[in-house]
Amino acid sequence: MRILVTGGAGFIGSNFVQLTRRTRPDVRITVLDKLTYAGSLASLAGVLDEVTFVEGDVADGALVDRLVADQDVVVHFAAESHNDNSLADPSPFVHTNVVGTFTVLEAVRRHDVRYHHISTDEVYGDLALDDPGKFTPDTAYNPSSPYSATKAGSDLLVRAWVRSFGVRATISNCSNNYGPRQHVEKFIPRQITNILDGQRPKLYGAGRNVRDWIHVDDHNTAVWAIIEAGRVGQTYLIGADGEADNRTVIETILELMGQPADAFDQVTDRAGHDLRYAIDARLVREELGWEPRFGDFLDGLAATIEWYRANEAWWRPMKAATEAKYALSQRIQSP
Repeated sequence: MRILVTGGAGFIGSNFVQLTRRTRPDVRITVLDKLTYAGSLASLAGVLDEVTFVEGDVADGALVDRLVADQDVVVHFAAESHNDNSLADPSPFVHTNVVGTFTVLEAVRRHDVRYHHISTDEVYGDLALDDPGKFTPDTAYNPSSPYSATKAGSDLLVRAWVRSFGVRATISNCSNNYGPRQHVEKFIPRQITNILDGQRPKLYGAGRNVRDWIHVDDHNTAVWAIIEAGRVGQTYLIGADGEADNRTVIETILELMGQPADAFDQVTDRAGHDLRYAIDARLVREELGWEPRFGDFLDGLAATIEWYRANEAWWRPMKAATEAKYALSQRIQSP
């Protein structure tokens, strides 16, 4: 199999490449990545010589067409994905998430290539904290931020290209990922690296916002299950029943790292902060037989902490710039 992985130097994409090299050595991988601040060749350490790497933009029509023409499958991870950044400047999110997806869809349509689209549960908006329900493939879209709105737009493009042009596509909407190689601007690695630096973690507001956490390797094994056996045109929701509120996550990280559970600071909450996400993953489990390896969030979190302890050289170069940006943001937001 020849597979093009867009965004393959980012967090989830690079872990997908790493997993594929470990478990499917016969797959020929091409990675397309723009190498923005969130992408790094260091995330492909150990496999870079075993894949074809192309630096470029998913919205570059000529480049994407040339690469797609030689593939059997395209897995589209490439996206701008940080809510805070989308509130500061939505334009890169429209460019990459909407225009980039359109560009890839047109290429797979021309060359009749199987396509899998990586998306997020955030397209569904949020649930009330006391709502016992979960998101399903039939939940109406109700995005809250420029990030989730552009991902919702990209999903709808895929659905339209399946119906209008017969593109052989599937979609997966996944809950919050954590694990190795996640940029330190994101919630879990930011708390871990703060503690490693002797700094107190930061919590938005009261921290009662609930997320449904899944280890990135579990996400990617589900993606492979969909690529191999998913029904064209179907949306699959991927989750590992890992619901926890942000305060509990910080307290758990502190305890796992030998710190008092209350050794964190609360900061001004983010605008439009979604309350609760929860995934009903029965379809991918029952139809495709997928199960998460890290069924216990605590085990996955402990493994993630150990990865960041052992890989300071990976995260150190980006840490100072990330904290400086957050400090500036708090000064702007504070009265």
